[in-house]
Amino acid sequence: MFRINRLINQTRASLITSKQLLTHEHKLFPQHYAQKSSTRFLDIYQLGNKQAVEKERARLADEMNRGYFADVAELKKHGGKIATANKIIIPALAAVKFPDLDVSYSDRTTLKLPVCSSGDVANADKAAIPKVSLVCLTFRASSQAMVDSWSTPFFEAFSDSKNVHLYEVSFIDSWLLCRSPIKRILLKIMRKSKDAGENALQRQIVYSFGDHYYFRKELKILNLLTGYIFLLDKFGRIRWQGFGMATPEELSSLLSCTSLLLEGE
Repeated sequence: MFRINRLINQTRASLITSKQLLTHEHKLFPQHYAQKSSTRFLDIYQLGNKQAVEKERARLADEMNRGYFADVAELKKHGGKIATANKIIIPALAAVKFPDLDVSYSDRTTLKLPVCSSGDVANADKAAIPKVSLVCLTFRASSQAMVDSWSTPFFEAFSDSKNVHLYEVSFIDSWLLCRSPIKRILLKIMRKSKDAGENALQRQIVYSFGDHYYFRKELKILNLLTGYIFLLDKFGRIRWQGFGMATPEELSSLLSCTSLLLEGE
């Protein structure tokens, strides 16, 4: 009996000592235990986070190299005419597709641009896919007059065409204005698409909310104070582009390229 009690006491002492040693080691090396239990998870998380950090760092560096004052200086230099518009149509093999862009009408209905034959049928009936689309982009209100210099003559020239679409896209990137309650109120008071009346062509005024950095990168858009004009074919490819205020020669080029696309090149 004495031997049994002695064995039990020794076992208890060993268990207590082992527990104390483990507790002491855990206090001395707490990170060791955390790493043993979740090293794989942390490595995967840090890898993904590192990529996101590097991507954001590259973006910040890019945007710091090109700020508001650079846009203003450039605007004063050439009035928003970054380059002259295309004089001839861009060949189909050399044309690039216009990036996908989600936009909203003032009545809160949505659409995905470009509306083309390879697009989502839910967004546009196949019969309603235009042969030609003119997409006008404004990032600041100051460039609206530039867009009007293109869209108004274009509308007048092709007002009777059922195969032409005209979109004026305004970008809103303010964090506050992109919040759902503010966005709903804003859409109610924003410019609306005008009734086309007896005209087949309708000037569709739409809005894009949120960050547009990567969209701009695809189109190589730098200056946010000027207007950008893109003529798209039925496949959503960019076949002509213009910038800033339209000149008579550039308008003539736009109208002739549009007619060429309507005729099927």
